[in-house]
Amino acid sequence: MKKVGLVMRKIQFAEAQGPRIFAERLKQIGLELGVDIVFVSPERHVSSHDWLPGYEHEKGDLVNYDIVLDQLHEQQIEHVIYTVSGFTYLNMFFKNSVLFPHSFPDPALTGYEMMKPFYQIVDKAIVQTAFLKQEMASKFGVTDVTVIPIGFDERLVEKHFDPSQVVDNRVMWIGRDEENRRPDLVLEYARHNPDKDVYMVFGGERYKESMKKYDIPDNVKLQFALTQDEVFALMNTAKVYWSCSKFDTFAMPLTEALAMGKIVVKPEHPCYGHISSTHSFSGNEKNWFELVNMAAASPRRVSMENQAYAMEQFSSKVMKQGYRDFFYRWLS
Repeated sequence: MKKVGLVMRKIQFAEAQGPRIFAERLKQIGLELGVDIVFVSPERHVSSHDWLPGYEHEKGDLVNYDIVLDQLHEQQIEHVIYTVSGFTYLNMFFKNSVLFPHSFPDPALTGYEMMKPFYQIVDKAIVQTAFLKQEMASKFGVTDVTVIPIGFDERLVEKHFDPSQVVDNRVMWIGRDEENRRPDLVLEYARHNPDKDVYMVFGGERYKESMKKYDIPDNVKLQFALTQDEVFALMNTAKVYWSCSKFDTFAMPLTEALAMGKIVVKPEHPCYGHISSTHSFSGNEKNWFELVNMAAASPRRVSMENQAYAMEQFSSKVMKQGYRDFFYRWLS
């Protein structure tokens, strides 16, 4: 069985968020395709808080190369997928290395200026959307780029999808307590709309502490570090899924919301162009509250059109076929 190293930060493997879910999904797909995905991360890291000056992750990654290289050589790995730009220099040591970015040098994201130099030495990448493929070419001249979405698990949709369980005034948001995710905006919406039942779901336990700085309205329920099974069960009960982030490389929860037939409200930024179905509505700070209320007031409890679109575009079957084609070219 061919080995492929998947290099991520320690904290990405630790939390129940996109990177960890992607890693587990890729490992399972790899097994089905005869590829052993080996998880690799440094045991030390500079900080778990990427917004503290002097502790930015990319700087921290540079002091961790020895640990990562030792693990890759010990496992006799020659093909590497790395998910953060701080490990771009791996392509100096491994000619078969490819970037799969969980973040991107966009002005909306903390530390984007620091990311840019790393992206200038990328020569091969896998991205989740056509928008990112275009950005890689236009901003960094990287043209060897394959688009493969992070597929959701159809079995979870089959298990939890039940329109009779939808709570008509329930709005769901998934994110992190980070400025670009705008949790403050969700809390403000809840204050202005006390008739709404608002669920905010955070990927890590660490946000229990950071969310204490906010005044949480009575109609907001906070959830932390849910399993995928718990996320889908809760999402099934919501009528509206709302994302108000400034930028995303893929927005996995939005694709899951489509798959669960939610009415979706999302940002109008072009990075969300792939979230484009009958009942997905784009807005901004000026009209989001109104859009969410209009979606909640719809006589439609679920959108079968959104679900069909998600199944066609983002299912695990689509992801598996993408990696089957990619591994055939890359590993041969």
